[in-house]
Amino acid sequence: MTVTAAAGDALGADATAAVRLTGVSKSFDKDGVPVLDGIDLDVAPGEFVCLLGASGCGKSTLLNLIAGLDPATSGSIELPGTGSRPGHAALMFQESALFPWLSAGRNIELALKLRGVRDRAARREEAQRLLGLVRLGSAYDKRVHELSGGMRQRVALARSLAQQAQVLLMDEPFAALDAITRDVLHEELVKLWQETRLTVLFVTHNVREAARLGQRVVLLSSRPGRIAREWRVAIPQPRRIEDPEVTELTREITAELHKEISRHGN
Repeated sequence: MTVTAAAGDALGADATAAVRLTGVSKSFDKDGVPVLDGIDLDVAPGEFVCLLGASGCGKSTLLNLIAGLDPATSGSIELPGTGSRPGHAALMFQESALFPWLSAGRNIELALKLRGVRDRAARREEAQRLLGLVRLGSAYDKRVHELSGGMRQRVALARSLAQQAQVLLMDEPFAALDAITRDVLHEELVKLWQETRLTVLFVTHNVREAARLGQRVVLLSSRPGRIAREWRVAIPQPRRIEDPEVTELTREITAELHKEISRHGN
């Protein structure tokens, strides 16, 4: 298995993928059923793709493979990058995973320091800018325990942005939040994506969330995880979960998800 982070021209003049998965499979048990089996997926630069599927279908495992946290059993994963910049991905988890002894700003500064930003004043300035980008400009000195769940996730998002990754991997980042907070963060995430044009790969088990956010929704089958179906979503942003078009798409995707679950006996 290979994971490649090369310059954009490494794939030739027609390279258009920010993430390219070819025949990616993953098994944790040598003789067991694979978690993922033969995943082929290209994600275009600036595209917002939602990965959807039943629990245990390998969605989070796939993000971990792309992030380089775990090797695939077979296949190749490429992050071509753009121009002379090598591609790399930042991973945002369901929990914020902030260091509680640091302020919101210092959590972001740490990511900047690890990125190689040596000047402390420059780190502070950039951390403040990133907090402003996620609408938390006044939270620099707040400790983690002073932040709501939604605010913590915004700080975690700013920390991910501090890595200057071209691909943002989001593993059910709003699953633990109440419905109103989640709705607000959906709006904020779409605005941020439109401003930055990051490539986003967003894992969720919430069909409405996928229909609201994604330009494309990719449905994984139950174990072993394979791509069962894809939807190109032409509904313009901003969308609302209660919009008729989103409701209709949700019904269609839910019906397919039920078929997949029934087919695999889950």
